[in-house]
Amino acid sequence: MQNIKPVKDSDRKPPRSSHFSWATPIKYLSLVLLGAGVTFAGSYLNGSNPRSSQALIAQVPPIPTGTNSPVRLPGATDTNFITAVVENAGPAVVRIDSSGTARNQMSDEYEEPDFPPFFGSEGRERPRERVESGTGSGFIISANGQILTNAHVLNGANRVTVTLKDGRSYTGRVLGKDEVTDVAVVKIDANQLPTVPLGNSEQLRPGEWAIAIGNPMGLDNSVTTGIISGTGRSSSLVGVPDKRVSFIQTDAAINPGNSGGPLLNAKGQVIGMNTAIIQGAQGLGFAIPINTAQRIANQLVTKGRVEHPYLGIQMVMLSPELKQNLNSNPSTGFTIIEDRGVLIAKVTPNSPADRAGLRGGDIISQINGQAVKDADAVQRAVENTAVGGNVQMGLRRNGQNVNLSVQTGAFPTNAAR
Repeated sequence: MQNIKPVKDSDRKPPRSSHFSWATPIKYLSLVLLGAGVTFAGSYLNGSNPRSSQALIAQVPPIPTGTNSPVRLPGATDTNFITAVVENAGPAVVRIDSSGTARNQMSDEYEEPDFPPFFGSEGRERPRERVESGTGSGFIISANGQILTNAHVLNGANRVTVTLKDGRSYTGRVLGKDEVTDVAVVKIDANQLPTVPLGNSEQLRPGEWAIAIGNPMGLDNSVTTGIISGTGRSSSLVGVPDKRVSFIQTDAAINPGNSGGPLLNAKGQVIGMNTAIIQGAQGLGFAIPINTAQRIANQLVTKGRVEHPYLGIQMVMLSPELKQNLNSNPSTGFTIIEDRGVLIAKVTPNSPADRAGLRGGDIISQINGQAVKDADAVQRAVENTAVGGNVQMGLRRNGQNVNLSVQTGAFPTNAAR
């Protein structure tokens, strides 16, 4: 299998040929990801249809140094610091029930003619639309009823109901949602609501306490605990390459219905929004850092939408095997000299990259003067650039160094990533 890593900035699959098909390795990667069973933790569905898929932190008191120094846990002098966190934050955690009509969609990888239908589905016409209902979680970030949750909790929803811990129920209005980061904001008509304080996810360290509150499988206000297992997990590594998020990894138990709920630190501050799990694995949950969620939420509240910069390229990680396949295929139109690097597999027509002169077969060696080792580094550099800003790209083209400046554009709303 090719060592291929598609990235969110890509738009389409490169053309196929009789000798080598880009669709094949990308398809294999999709199977690996699906086989790993990455599942959005939210939207516990009332049916058989699964739903597709941020300010200062107080650090946990440092562990005393010294050979005989005992480890003091947060709140060790209190009855139970976790209970205190839950009692303070719990009233601000809500249940979100959504229902509506969603269109059946299947990615291009599965519509390839050489990808056979499953289990005798030949000849059956798949319904264009289906009715979905599901349950997720959220948390109140303003006393006047603004609630943060995952965008996928609201997929296809035309009716949203928000239920507070005290049993009060409200009709929710979606202020905006961003599919690229999977963040959404819902508003209810209420005042003087309990809120939960937001922390600073930039200061997180592996080993810190993590407390998750949500509504898994319809079990309202469930609490689980664990630690921060890692930070900066790229979306492609997690298995959701269409999202532009560096996730927090936690071993606190997260289950369907937890999506949109808060991940808190030992001080009761929100450090992340629970979003995804990997089925078949234990202790592998992922949350959107609260700094990212808050930044996106602010734009959704003020503008109703979020603009993401993009270049319009599809990238794969080059390997000697892939190099050999490409160079032996006369239809590629280019020759690869390097064995490793971030290869531009395709440039989307009329995209910022196309207008700047990038070509399929270029190898990205630098972004804004910094060396890049993988496609995620390229994506992060682009995401950190304002729409309309310039990205300086150092390339290797047919063994020669080429430097180009690309002015980013706004990511097309309905474009594949």
